[in-house]
Amino acid sequence: MASLEDYDEFGNYIGADLESDEEEEEEMQQHTFLRQQQERQQQREGAVPLEGYDEEPAEPPADNALMEIDEPIHNAVVLHEDKQYYPSAQDVYGADVETMVQEEDAQPLSEPIIAPIKVRKWTVEEKDMPETRYDKGFLLNMTAFPEMVRNVAVVGHLHHGKTALMDMLVLETHKMIWDSDKQLRYTDTHFLSRKREISIKSSPMSLILQTTAGKSHLIHLIDTPGHINFVDEVASAIRLADGVVLVVDVVEGLMVGTENILRHALQEGVKITLVVNKIDRLILELRIKPVDAYYKIKHTIEEINTFISGIDPDPELRLSPENGNVAFASTDMNWCFTLRSFAQMYADTYGSLDVKAFANRLWGDIYCNDGKFTRKQPDTEANRTFVQFILDPLYKLYSHVLSEEPEELKETLASLKIHLKPIMYKMDVRPLLKVVLDQFFGPATGLVDMIVEQVPSPVQGAANKVESCYNGPQNSDLADSMKACDSNGPLIVHVAKLYHTIDAQSFRAFGRVFSGTLRKGVQVKVLGEGYSPEDEEDMMVATVEDIWLSESRYFIPAEEVPAGNLVLIGGVDASITKTATLAARDIEDDLYIFRPIKHMTQSVLKIAIEPIAPSELPKMLSGLRSINKSYPLISTKVEESGEHVLIGTGELYLDCVMHDLRKLFAEIEIKVSDPVTKFSETVLETSALKCYADTPNKKNRITMIAEPLERGIAEDIERGRVNMRMTPKERGKFFEEKYQWDLLASRSIWAFGPDDNGPNVLLDDTLPSQVDKKLLGTVKEHIKQGFQWGAREGPLCDEPMRGVKFRILDTTLAQEPIFRGGGQIVPTARRVCYSSFLMATPRLMEPIYYVEVQAPADCISAVYTVLARRRGHVTQDIPKAGSPLYTVKALIPVIDANGFETDLRTATQGQAFCSQVFDHWSIVPGDPTDTSIKLRPLEPASGQALARDLVLKTRRRKGLGDQIAVSKYLDDEFVLALSASGHADLLG
Repeated sequence: MASLEDYDEFGNYIGADLESDEEEEEEMQQHTFLRQQQERQQQREGAVPLEGYDEEPAEPPADNALMEIDEPIHNAVVLHEDKQYYPSAQDVYGADVETMVQEEDAQPLSEPIIAPIKVRKWTVEEKDMPETRYDKGFLLNMTAFPEMVRNVAVVGHLHHGKTALMDMLVLETHKMIWDSDKQLRYTDTHFLSRKREISIKSSPMSLILQTTAGKSHLIHLIDTPGHINFVDEVASAIRLADGVVLVVDVVEGLMVGTENILRHALQEGVKITLVVNKIDRLILELRIKPVDAYYKIKHTIEEINTFISGIDPDPELRLSPENGNVAFASTDMNWCFTLRSFAQMYADTYGSLDVKAFANRLWGDIYCNDGKFTRKQPDTEANRTFVQFILDPLYKLYSHVLSEEPEELKETLASLKIHLKPIMYKMDVRPLLKVVLDQFFGPATGLVDMIVEQVPSPVQGAANKVESCYNGPQNSDLADSMKACDSNGPLIVHVAKLYHTIDAQSFRAFGRVFSGTLRKGVQVKVLGEGYSPEDEEDMMVATVEDIWLSESRYFIPAEEVPAGNLVLIGGVDASITKTATLAARDIEDDLYIFRPIKHMTQSVLKIAIEPIAPSELPKMLSGLRSINKSYPLISTKVEESGEHVLIGTGELYLDCVMHDLRKLFAEIEIKVSDPVTKFSETVLETSALKCYADTPNKKNRITMIAEPLERGIAEDIERGRVNMRMTPKERGKFFEEKYQWDLLASRSIWAFGPDDNGPNVLLDDTLPSQVDKKLLGTVKEHIKQGFQWGAREGPLCDEPMRGVKFRILDTTLAQEPIFRGGGQIVPTARRVCYSSFLMATPRLMEPIYYVEVQAPADCISAVYTVLARRRGHVTQDIPKAGSPLYTVKALIPVIDANGFETDLRTATQGQAFCSQVFDHWSIVPGDPTDTSIKLRPLEPASGQALARDLVLKTRRRKGLGDQIAVSKYLDDEFVLALSASGHADLLG
């Protein structure tokens, strides 16, 4: 009990601690708990129960006594931190689910907590298989008859109507409703193509088309881009085709793009057919008389013939409507005819008529007088047969539809057996015209006749293709099987292009089956461009997972495709970058590849790129690998400074590449440098001194001089007119006849550099009396490697050399092979190439664009002004026959051409249109090694300081330092000897 002393005067308790009832209860519970625990322990051990409890006889422990689980004790003491008020994440979601607890504001509001599944769709594709006017099974069966197959590339300049021609054929073969307001552009499947309304990628399409006689043929068409920047796509298409359909705008005529394509087609040996397109522009735009329209059409055809005969005067190549290799069309209005198909329309209308004889009299200076044909003009008013029988009716048809009232038009059309629904007469003029012309001309059977008769079938064209493209021996069994287009022979497929899938995650290989039958599920050897029987490194085995016939927006799956056809292949793209050769695994003979494609232009415009977030570099590199596959002429390079460089053909090309890299393949933000160009390095004179270099072990010495190559040799090597596959005798004859080299020099060519068709030459100019030729032969490959390494990265600014001839004058070699290995010889050969190069008045070369500008006469002065501001100069300025336009031809350095087109359009209020294509290399004015030139920052260099300025800026960008000194590549004793003889000025 507490006493009064235990309380203060206010009644607060200040005595000893009192034990509360709660504490007593807690002690009691703890005591009870301990006693129960003790009891249980004794029960488990079979012990005697404690006193005060009921005594029962102890049972012997059962076998499963140890397996018994204690009952949970609900009044056990549980520490606060061990208490579980809510189930854990592991209890709720299971042990195999990773759970993360984050702060409330760790994720931005713009990011969803659970991101939606992203559907990647980067090409236009049909949802279902569209309905065609023929059975898909029939199309697949036609692949087995190569004589009924044609492989054709549709080519031409920008906006001349290639895609519209494909649309015309698509509407003929597919049950589709055409929209009169906008062009179908069926083969433009890339998003950028649709946005910019120009084709960016080639697009293959296989169609069953009928001739005038009603015979069906399977025609594999490849629609190609017309913009001059994308001619690499055209070259890939021509490689697989046996013929081309060249589409030319009758008003614009022969343009720079057309010239390049014609030159390439003649070089590849493919058959050329011509479609003179947009005939209705003569009627509706220029509004010229039918007689003048005939002259304009004839002038356009002759312009092309003159260009062809300038390259190859073979009369077989002449294009003329009477030869059946020229068609006339308006692809916008969906009509196309040849002389024979138009003559057939007369025969169908007027009965008995010799179609072939009549067609032969519809072109040229032939007149019709009282039903008789004569070459003499009966009177001054008489028109040629082409005007009388073709252009006059066409003009009348156009003018009636455009000008007549519906009732009168109804009668006029009825006389032509054209019957329209009454509602159609209320349509706008353009769609009405399209409907009338569609009924008047019918399907484009004349175009199909031209393709079938003029373009060789794969059976006829295979021999020419194999001879021009195949690297292997032409007399082997494998080559014979390919030339015969044998579907039972060993499997060989040439892949020339890769197309990305709809989600841009993988690629489909597009190629031509040359021999054998390609089957789904078969394993093939994939031989890359670096493969040769001696070096099999660039080879891997892949399984053909899928086979399709391409229809641009949909694909027809096939189980097998025999020789002679163009096919899309899935599952083999992993190791292919540009082109490849697929071969059956069981071919025992030596395998050879199809040559890489020779393109008609070069990539010269360069940009450096890097990801904004450095951690995304691997993503960017992966994207670059895909870009490399997607664009035939793009090249990617990593400089020694670590910068990643993209090299393309022009501004639009690189713009499309960057769009694909950012959006399709990498999905990251990328920084881009200002565009610069590729340079080349050359020499003007022969080396001032014989330059030599000792190997690091001082047991070998190589002596060389450098001198400029004769004009034209570099271009001949690059175009393949002379190559290392020729025998020394053939090569010797070429140089002896064309460039007057002596026989000894022309037969002693060791290599071209920096690769087998590089524009530099290595000659062995040593004499057997002075040098052990057998010993020299043992290090020939090492010296070649050193020369090619040096030619790839020149000493001025790490750019390739061009037009340089290196002559080996003397060598001193160790007798023991161990002392003259590659490690000793290769870097020494490179060093002596550099020193002899720098002793031969080195110069920098820059690429030059050829520019073709179309503009009205009043804009020509503005074109001159814009060109003058950019170091450009006009080479030709001529009016375009039969049109109000002028054509200005000019040359402009690539480095100054950035933004030229925008500048030009601004200066001419959008009336001028230009095409720029790489033309040649030109020496930059000034000496790049002249240290006396002082360059001021942020000021453009001019005149003779330009070369020095460009070299220094390039070196700084690449992290090379400013000094270019020949002494860096010379041996110390040689430098001392030079200084002693008073020639120290040569050391730079």
